[in-house]
Amino acid sequence: MRKSYQESIALAMHDILDRNQNAVLLGQGVSDPTRIFGTTKGLVEKFGTDRVIDMPIMEEGMTGLAIGMALNGLYPVQTHIRMDFLLLAMNQLVNMAAKYRYMYGGSFEVPMLIRAVVGRSWGQGPQHSQSLQSLFAHIPGMTVIMPSTAEDAYQSYLHAAQRYRNPVLSIEHRFLYHLTFDSRQDSTRQTNPFMARVVQEGDHVTIVATSYMVQEAQRADSWLRKRSTITCEIIDPHLVSEIDHELILNSLRKTGHLIVADTSWCKYGVAAEVCRGILENDPNILKKPAITLGMKPSPCPTSHRLEDEFYPDMSDLVRTIVQITELGIKAPTKAYAKNLRKQFRGPF
Repeated sequence: MRKSYQESIALAMHDILDRNQNAVLLGQGVSDPTRIFGTTKGLVEKFGTDRVIDMPIMEEGMTGLAIGMALNGLYPVQTHIRMDFLLLAMNQLVNMAAKYRYMYGGSFEVPMLIRAVVGRSWGQGPQHSQSLQSLFAHIPGMTVIMPSTAEDAYQSYLHAAQRYRNPVLSIEHRFLYHLTFDSRQDSTRQTNPFMARVVQEGDHVTIVATSYMVQEAQRADSWLRKRSTITCEIIDPHLVSEIDHELILNSLRKTGHLIVADTSWCKYGVAAEVCRGILENDPNILKKPAITLGMKPSPCPTSHRLEDEFYPDMSDLVRTIVQITELGIKAPTKAYAKNLRKQFRGPF
């Protein structure tokens, strides 16, 4: 059975509210006509404005309100249409939500789910395009996930709401919302849906990819399999605040080559953390130095053409794989890669 990322998140939001009378959904746009890319569709009609609360532009106040709800027995699900605006709530998230349980010896808990949207296209510019997962994953007490499939999103959100007693920040990529995915039968991940997984087995190159870059990695692998004998092993870390280094090392013992493809900048980021795990555990495992792919080291340009150069895609992955394997074939162009993906059509 296939289901879209958007539909799965909407179902998760419904089920959280339906199964827990203390659950509350709040955020800017949760009840507007577009319903956060359709992910809160039908909720205000069923659960009412007391539990599905549209908020004014007050990120710090809204986050403080959600933390107060969590401390008093409610389960808040907070949505941010753009991750950039979480920066306005840094004190609440970093100094309050992430630390309450530690500071009070477990007497207080802050169970809450924070949804933050990232992504690209249509010329968002520097202040509406940042993918800041490493900023929050750096903080002890903050759990950061990046669901790359519909099933990952649904299972992770239900797990967070029903079994997890700490704040969870989930990063959703705009390009994923309208993609559909097959359901997987994986009992282990159903028990712990935060865990990393091997998306695609391969023999020659390990690609550790986050969020939408999993899609680009799969496109790169498919392109190479049709034109060569090179196959890629693709790993989705999913829980980026606690990288499964052993899973990556096991893959590298087979392939010996590593590419890390993240949706953000490489410096001091998820890519750096993956490489740290290798250097501290088995520095001789690589046949060649690791290569990291992410946003160019600058603010995001507003121009569409420059934006295409700013973000990595399957053409960059193929070009890198051709380079490290000395394959001797020409990689696809950026224009080719662009045609493979559905273009994003507006801010909401």
